Amino acid sequence: MNLKTKQIKLSTFQLIVLLYFIGALLSTSLLMLPVSQKPGVDLSFIDALFIAVSALSVTGLTSVATVDTFSTVGYFFIMFILQVGGIGIMTLSSIIWLLVGKKIGMRERHLIMADQNRTDLSGLVKLMRDIFLLILGIEAVGALILGTYFMQDYETASEAFLHGLFGSISATTNGGFDITGQSLVLYADDYFVQFINMILIILGAIGFPVLIEIKNYLTHRGTYPYRFTLFTKLTTTMYAILAVIGTAGIYLLDRKHFFADKTWHESFFYSAFQSIAARSGGLTTMDLNEFSASTLLLISTLMFIGASPSSVGGGLRTTTFAIAMLSVYFFARGKNTIKIFNREVHPIDIHRSFVVVTTGFFIWGASIMLLSFLEPSLPLLSIIFEVSSAFGTTGSSLGITPELGTPAKLVIICLMFIGRIGLFSLLFIIRGRVIKDGFSYPKERLLIG
Repeated sequence: MNLKTKQIKLSTFQLIVLLYFIGALLSTSLLMLPVSQKPGVDLSFIDALFIAVSALSVTGLTSVATVDTFSTVGYFFIMFILQVGGIGIMTLSSIIWLLVGKKIGMRERHLIMADQNRTDLSGLVKLMRDIFLLILGIEAVGALILGTYFMQDYETASEAFLHGLFGSISATTNGGFDITGQSLVLYADDYFVQFINMILIILGAIGFPVLIEIKNYLTHRGTYPYRFTLFTKLTTTMYAILAVIGTAGIYLLDRKHFFADKTWHESFFYSAFQSIAARSGGLTTMDLNEFSASTLLLISTLMFIGASPSSVGGGLRTTTFAIAMLSVYFFARGKNTIKIFNREVHPIDIHRSFVVVTTGFFIWGASIMLLSFLEPSLPLLSIIFEVSSAFGTTGSSLGITPELGTPAKLVIICLMFIGRIGLFSLLFIIRGRVIKDGFSYPKERLLIG
């Protein structure tokens, strides 16, 4: 009897997840190398895996102190992992394929489309090249500015530019890692450093398509009228609204607490920086435990919403949240469609948005309950904050990450992984082929609400 081997065929989204899983294991191996660690450091596998996934998902949560654990070589490994996680495995692979002259076929294009959350195959190779060059350019400018500025704080230029390069990559990829040991607390009164970091965080989290459209607009300005897409208009508007609401909300909720003895400009920069960082940045200029419980819940909400689609950030994503809110608004006005910016949102996108929101709330809630069960001694607010941070790949924490046991760390690792690949990709992994129904049953109305 001839036995035929059954070939396992992975879908595009399953293959993307497999690639990120392999990337996490390779990143863990790099961080486990003796050359990556400082002398005398004993880094466990679970901690190396935790940091590797945190860097690959550009989250920034760490179970050990980066500055006390890793050597300069380790810093460069972390920067490389942040870069891969930020721009995406398929973007980096595409650039390598282009450099070696490999033809990018349909299979690779489908992988790129899945990795970047695109809906069509046209122009993908140019898109990858533009993303790669844009991010490298932004990081290079950021590193030059910060490195030059840091020369007043460090004894040697090499040390200053190492901190500038690491800080620029961490902020642009929204990685949230730092090699100061105190994030940006040292620069709580330095508004220039804060401003540069906020700009880098925004450029990373606003979305690659938005950056490319802005570049095209600046390049072709005056040549012919340039029209921004609905995605860019909705994304930037929602991003700005969340930034303003976050800044105002943080200040108002803590004006009689943390900001009671602060000047107006101190209050503004503390509020604005934490609002921007809550998108997915993870850097902080203060000990977040000093905020009131209401402010921490607001920041948790902002982290849960996350950054824009096809960006370095995670979470529900701004566009998903915007469509869900617009659906509620237009339905309350008696309308069944969403019309905005002289365009109408496709019904499929509305349906997908509610599916993603529902799935996100389920994963978020289940993770909070599971972590509360695994770590009953930890405050519930700290667990909510930690879960929101991991899901949104933000990296902010109230200090409980090193206290987590191995099972709890595995939960956070899964959340960071889901945050990086995106809920939509996660749903496509478990979703089978689209099967067209050959029949239908009589429709019946249900009581809702």
